[in-house]
Amino acid sequence: MAPVKKGILERLNAGEVVIGDGGFVFALEKRGYVKAGPWTPEATVTHPEAVRQLHREFLRAGSNVMQAFTFYASDDKLENRGQVLRITGAQVNEAACDLAREVANEGDALVAGGVSQTPSYLSCKSETEVKAIFKKQLEVFMKKDVDFLIAEYFEHVEEAEWAVQVLKTSGKPVAASLCIGPEGDMHGVSPGECAVRLVKAGAQIVGVNCHFDPMTCVKAVKMMKEGVEKAKLKAHYMVQPLAFHTPDCNCQGFIDLPEFPFALEPRILTRWDMHKYAREAYQAGIRFIGGCCGFEPYHIRAVAEELSPERGIIPPGTEKHGMWGSGLEMHTKPWVRARSRREYWENIMPASGRPKCPSLSTPESWGVTKGHADLLQHKEATSTQEMKHVLEMQKKAKSSA
Repeated sequence: MAPVKKGILERLNAGEVVIGDGGFVFALEKRGYVKAGPWTPEATVTHPEAVRQLHREFLRAGSNVMQAFTFYASDDKLENRGQVLRITGAQVNEAACDLAREVANEGDALVAGGVSQTPSYLSCKSETEVKAIFKKQLEVFMKKDVDFLIAEYFEHVEEAEWAVQVLKTSGKPVAASLCIGPEGDMHGVSPGECAVRLVKAGAQIVGVNCHFDPMTCVKAVKMMKEGVEKAKLKAHYMVQPLAFHTPDCNCQGFIDLPEFPFALEPRILTRWDMHKYAREAYQAGIRFIGGCCGFEPYHIRAVAEELSPERGIIPPGTEKHGMWGSGLEMHTKPWVRARSRREYWENIMPASGRPKCPSLSTPESWGVTKGHADLLQHKEATSTQEMKHVLEMQKKAKSSA
């Protein structure tokens, strides 16, 4: 019999570093298995081989959490804005759990089932209605016996609290991460207060994911930690940021950038940026360190390599990657061999190769959030009249920027 794996809280309580995986919707969209716009994970059913392979690549890179590809897998999201519900949320979630478990069993990894923000909340549905959506997803996670649960990608702490309250009924460990920065949630609730509310709702692990770059996310989690400690509460901390530089973002994060989502490549972090991120997160007291949109397996490998002294292991993927570029010693060109050293890569300032491009953008700050008429969601496809209104709003936002 295989030895029983330590659970997420056992690992964190022992001071171990838990490394998450990366951004499945962005990675699989680029590979041709997810549609940008809905960002929903039907690929678990239609192309399980693609999801399975991505899990394996993150496992090889050093991840010891296989997060089931259940992002936005609620029925209200699967049939929002004209998308036809051909595959139910239950089918997507069951397939996702099976794939994550299959790969997790190939290494020392845990399976996490996750829920995320809903169109129903944005449309001002009641607490009872929104919680019913989370309960439906939780039923699958309990049936598949995932190791722990994550409420992730919430712009409003209130909805995240509702999700945590539902997930907590499972008796399994619960993590909660908001897609917020140092300015707080979309209604201005500070990171510290958000964290306190999530802990009081029942989350044992709190943090942030998505919307902002690594250093911005680490800063937000530091603020969460300060808030929790000031309230004399206890929690573990997690961070799973973007793999894009976002110094010009406002409260809404990268969604407001004009490059979102199809022209973000010039902002991608290098593997060497990831070394700095991993060290910064570790020094901040964060022990669940992973990635979100834009993170590819090589990014997670860099995180695992940076923290290998603390973890006592090197990821299998390092077999094909010399630490700090040491493999370049074997290159045929001497000037490339000269780059096979840490000092070179730690100090490089990568050029974009785009002579006419600015270094920063102006975010499209529409300033609308839950409760605003423009965010009411519906099953029907976006109409011509709605699109005309959206374009008019965009024009106004740009003129006032």
